[in-house]
Amino acid sequence: MPGLFAVLRRPFVLDLRALALMRIALAAVILTDLAIRSTDLEAHYANMGVLPLPVLYEQCWNPYQITLHGISGLWQVQAILFLLAALGALALLLGWQTRAATLFCWLMLVSVQNRNPLIGQGGDDLLRMLLFWGLFLPWGRLYSLDSRNKERPVDYAYASAATLAYIVQLALVYWCTALLKSAPEWTRDGTAIYYALSLDQVLMPGGRLIYPYPGLLRFLTFATYYLELLLPFVLFIPFGVRWWRLLFVGVLYSFHLGISLTLFVGLFFLINMASVLALLPPLAMDRLEAWFRRQTSRFTHHTTRLTSWRSPVQIRIESTLTVSEGGRRLLRGVRTAVVSSILLYVCWWNVEALGRPQWYMSDHLRWLGYLFRVDQHWGMFAPAVFKDDGWYILDGTTTTGQHLDLNRGGRLRTSAKPASVVALFKNDRWRKYSENYLFVENNWMRPYYCNYLLRIWHENPAHPPLRRLDVVYMKEVSLPDYKTTPPRPELLCSCEAPTSTPRPEAQQ
Repeated sequence: MPGLFAVLRRPFVLDLRALALMRIALAAVILTDLAIRSTDLEAHYANMGVLPLPVLYEQCWNPYQITLHGISGLWQVQAILFLLAALGALALLLGWQTRAATLFCWLMLVSVQNRNPLIGQGGDDLLRMLLFWGLFLPWGRLYSLDSRNKERPVDYAYASAATLAYIVQLALVYWCTALLKSAPEWTRDGTAIYYALSLDQVLMPGGRLIYPYPGLLRFLTFATYYLELLLPFVLFIPFGVRWWRLLFVGVLYSFHLGISLTLFVGLFFLINMASVLALLPPLAMDRLEAWFRRQTSRFTHHTTRLTSWRSPVQIRIESTLTVSEGGRRLLRGVRTAVVSSILLYVCWWNVEALGRPQWYMSDHLRWLGYLFRVDQHWGMFAPAVFKDDGWYILDGTTTTGQHLDLNRGGRLRTSAKPASVVALFKNDRWRKYSENYLFVENNWMRPYYCNYLLRIWHENPAHPPLRRLDVVYMKEVSLPDYKTTPPRPELLCSCEAPTSTPRPEAQQ
């Protein structure tokens, strides 16, 4: 029996060095995300932006969620919170007080995501879950400031309920997104990639190159579907683990790199690429360490002195904060029970999201998912790819009767399709916001965006004054065989320029 347990345990053993590498990569992603978000402090997180706090609480708030970013509607306060989040991410990157830094980064990430759910995407869910499971992983044991006063472990292998949760979470991401792709274009017709690349709002230069080849797009559709459905199974094969993991990491790196070259997905591909680094086997980590030592050999002497130094304070803490073996076993048992329970809950959540009535989760059990933000949904291009495409015209009417398009820098309005629709978006957060802006159930958000645009336009004295702004969507539906419907303008919102401070009131 012990031999069988050891075999079954193999797929869930991780290298401590790989865990540390994933920690560093995720911290870098968080810093990048904060840098991108910080360019829209007022627009996305302040009361003068597109989602004031009273509107957030009235229209799209869950009472079990919390957000520190809701303490004020001033962009200056948001800037301070962003700075604190960046310092926490830097601490996580360097591995200083790693456990506390992980908790702080998770709290701040949950907070900023809860502040504006209109700009979230699937990668945000994965980043949040990786930080959550990281709370229970020893990813600060190596490559960290915390480890500078400790001897390197004799054995880098580590397995626990948290490593099981991490691997199952990765599998759930791909299994669920495949199983949610239930439309014939994924499972029978093979046209899903064709329709995805027909969406000018997300089409990147790499996508333009392959778009004219229907046979290739059909192959890529089925390859994507079956890769997401079948590849995660290799994570649970108990023999040849190192090779299966190298296959998994290599295939997914190629997959997400291909996505980033063809579709505008923001940080989604970077988050996914960082998420699998903890799977790197000792073979790969040995070579990475050897390469890194060669590159930094001239700093070896300094590094050796730094890592061998132990402060008296640290030694004193180590000698006084000892825990008995019985206490350690108790703590491990509690941690295992907590992680296992939450993992079962997460699996239940995902299975229920697949539409299995026998796994229905009642509303009074969902509070846990919303409170700790372990709620998740992996419906990327599922169940079908959107067919409705188009672009926005922000038609501003000047006091002299001219029509300017604010979406194109104030040039004269034209109904002609821009050469690159995706270039009209400042970043992927705005692209996601514009996608949510289209939905009829979100028509409450339209006046706030319209009035925000009017206000920032008039803040520039060089701009001609407007008396009216119309948010127009030029709808263009993708059809089979490289055809589209003629673009049809849809007026989503109209707002008159106020004579005083703009208020979120408009006619629709």
